[in-house]
Amino acid sequence: MNTRKFRIAIVRLSALGDIINTAVILQIIRKHYPEATIDWIVEEAFGPILQGHPLLNDVVFVPLKRIKKNRSFRLLKETVKRLRGLEPYDQIIDAQGLLKSAVVCSLLRGKVHGFDRNSAREGVAARFYDTTSSIPYEMGVIKRNVLVIAEALNIPYDNDAILHKEVLFPAGERPQWLSHETKAVACVIGASWPSKCYPKERFATLCSMLPYPCYLIWGSEAEHQDALWIAENSNNAIIAPKMGLNELVSFISYCDLIIGNDTGPTHMGWAMNRPSITLFGPTNERMIFPTPINIAIKSPSAVNILKIDRNDFSIRDIDPEIVLQKALELLS
Repeated sequence: MNTRKFRIAIVRLSALGDIINTAVILQIIRKHYPEATIDWIVEEAFGPILQGHPLLNDVVFVPLKRIKKNRSFRLLKETVKRLRGLEPYDQIIDAQGLLKSAVVCSLLRGKVHGFDRNSAREGVAARFYDTTSSIPYEMGVIKRNVLVIAEALNIPYDNDAILHKEVLFPAGERPQWLSHETKAVACVIGASWPSKCYPKERFATLCSMLPYPCYLIWGSEAEHQDALWIAENSNNAIIAPKMGLNELVSFISYCDLIIGNDTGPTHMGWAMNRPSITLFGPTNERMIFPTPINIAIKSPSAVNILKIDRNDFSIRDIDPEIVLQKALELLS
């Protein structure tokens, strides 16, 4: 066990699912560097899920979306000054591999490690790094995230450390609106692309067949409208209140099963050690870390992970009966 007081910066700006799938590394770092100072640099919209995390010393919010939306040179200048003013780090790690994350890393003081040109999602990012890791892009995203950080810190990779992890985020109290009298199923009906979304008609059928209340998670107004439709066309669907990130963590931690599309709230089931079923169409099982209680159901289409087809709507072909069978196995 290394007791050197390293200062470590993890740069993973977005999105929610990617942050969730990277957070497991905090437990691994603390095991090998218990006295380290660990900061996380994150897009401000996703900062609340990390703020106050017991394994982090600080969470640094970066308002990239707000800078872009408002075209604010003043805010950009303030952000650059704030990042450059942070204390130097012994190791800065870009766990995202994008040009924007690499540029943020370059504004911090310290040695930067990231994916090499052939491994990064955007190869140009590698030009900003002092050292790199060669990790196939086709590899599962969670293992990739762990490997790039572990290699930067000279930590041996341990598959069991991921498989037998503790919950990744602190959870609050059980939501008052969540029934205590029966098991609860969370249904994540939205996603970043329409082709990643299981059809509302299929969700309504699935909810009607499940023996426990199905709580519909939504984030946008379009998703809220879909939730209303599902609730009207199923005798077993309940529209969950709109939740912030910390409320979502607490809700998921008290659910008995999460069923949903390839998106952050579904991945939260794995993060909180809750049973989950992730439905895939244009993407595949690479996006999760399968366990006996966290499984994938993939549509029949082939996926080229290096060139995702956003017009692949084959998720529609997943039979609700197949999802029901797996759900009942996990609920039992």
